[in-house]
Amino acid sequence: MEKEKLENAGFGTRAVHAGNIRDTQYGSLTMPIYQTSTFYFENCEQGGRRFAGEEGGYIYSRLGNPTTTVLENKIAALEGGEACAAAASGMGAISSCLWSIAGAGKHIIADETLYGCTFALLNHGMTEYGVEVTFTDLSNLENLTANLRENTVAVYLETPANPNLKITDIELLAKTAHEYNSDIKVVCDNTFASPVLQSPLKLGADVVVHSATKYLNGHGDVIAGFVVGSAEFITRVKMFGLKDMTGSTLGPFEAWLILRGLKTLELRVARHTESAKKIAQYLYDNEKVEHVNYPGLPSHPGHEIAKRQMRDFGGMISFEIKGGKEAGMKFCNSLKLCTIAVSLGDAETLVEHPASMTHSTYGPEDLEAAGISAGLIRLSVGLENVDDIIADFEQAFKQI
Repeated sequence: MEKEKLENAGFGTRAVHAGNIRDTQYGSLTMPIYQTSTFYFENCEQGGRRFAGEEGGYIYSRLGNPTTTVLENKIAALEGGEACAAAASGMGAISSCLWSIAGAGKHIIADETLYGCTFALLNHGMTEYGVEVTFTDLSNLENLTANLRENTVAVYLETPANPNLKITDIELLAKTAHEYNSDIKVVCDNTFASPVLQSPLKLGADVVVHSATKYLNGHGDVIAGFVVGSAEFITRVKMFGLKDMTGSTLGPFEAWLILRGLKTLELRVARHTESAKKIAQYLYDNEKVEHVNYPGLPSHPGHEIAKRQMRDFGGMISFEIKGGKEAGMKFCNSLKLCTIAVSLGDAETLVEHPASMTHSTYGPEDLEAAGISAGLIRLSVGLENVDDIIADFEQAFKQI
């Protein structure tokens, strides 16, 4: 289908067709894997023109690859951005993005609740090179206005946030930051929601980042990441953040696997979400559970905002069992169907203990500030039959 027609097509149609190119040589329906490091030139003059940017075409797979290009164009279409840069991991995408915005003497405002390695990059990494970083609760807009400065270049957030599912009003946050300085880049990690459920760029964010390892690929066999935004900014990410600063280049085979995974993204997220709603209510009604964090529950403090800015509530839940960390650990260790593992968005239901695993880069005071308790359990609801997941939870609760 033509690009103009696809813009009005449904999400599932775009996930299958957007960005695709026709293989005129062999007629392959599926995008081929261009498993090559370098590309030949017809002559030296052509090579010179490509290096000078005077002619399109491929040079070296660190700078671009046909399989990856199709994937980037598809992700840009799904997120509603002009362009996309693929990276070899979610952290490769995030670091390439932030180094393309900030440098010594520049200031970033970041939410205090972030994925552990993102927190480490901002708190222990970029500050080593002269970047100023302020962590605050961005779900309270007063904290943003109180910390904006002349040298603020970026506002960084996750919503829903990892691991406590905190919700931040993207539209209001972006409007406030841009009213202060239109050049500030509002960067939103959309990993938990995926573009199926949330469109930060349409809500006013400037940049979206993803760990494509999660829902976008969906099969637990790829490490990858994306940055989506304006064509001008993504060019800088590719030519500076990726090429010069991180070298975090996605391989063509991994790109091909994600292209395959995207064909079922809408269907998978619908199943994850449908099951998560039932499990969240089951946990909420369970007398052994202290509290449940799920934006689809009316009890969630961000429920009304989530209803406005999300199309549905997703497949991620976190909760705390009465008895704290010890009871939570015993519960996880008693599971038989569900798996103790980090990551999320896989076909398998995964549980983990953030304070000792994904968020172990946080100190005790940082964990408390971020609302990550010692007993919190993070749950990525898989594609198993929901009754089987709940039955596994039932037998595990009996062991407490």
